[in-house]
Amino acid sequence: MAMNRRDAIKSFALMMGGAMVGANAILTGCAPDDQIQGLEFSEKDIAFLDEIGEAIIPTTDTPGAKATEIGTFMVMMVKDTYNSEQQQSFVDGLNFIKKDFKDQKGKDFMDASTEERTAYLNELKARAGELEDQSAKAIIGMVQDLTVLGYFTSEIGATQQLRYYEAPGRFDPCIDYKPGDKAYAI
Repeated sequence: MAMNRRDAIKSFALMMGGAMVGANAILTGCAPDDQIQGLEFSEKDIAFLDEIGEAIIPTTDTPGAKATEIGTFMVMMVKDTYNSEQQQSFVDGLNFIKKDFKDQKGKDFMDASTEERTAYLNELKARAGELEDQSAKAIIGMVQDLTVLGYFTSEIGATQQLRYYEAPGRFDPCIDYKPGDKAYAI
């Protein structure tokens, strides 16, 4: 059975754990009508997003999310595929992370180690249901989705983290799988 691009993206979104914010724009190819006009992110914002991405997918024996310029990817996705409500939630959520991290840890997010950032993001995810601010609840899911999508669709993620075979290529219906082998890039 052949899978078209739309089905592949839906499957990828489900693999990531559910509905992906901005998926409608990706699937239809059209930007939402109601977007924030003039929405811009500074270089500091992009660096902040790079560090959030690196806390989610850190460098190990393969490059982490920061090496894929994940902040630039997130900004592009937010500006091009999110509607105004989602964009505002994303911006408010980033501001919440900056303020909450400083309140919780006594220092700026950018001055913390990757381990401290990762621990904080895990804590934030665990207490997301208790938060009253809707953008604070939504931001952790947004940055996780965008990081995973951006990383595994980047050249680094597809070729160094996953097994990549250029398509079209030869068809091999029976490929041996050994426990611990990398998954295939789609």
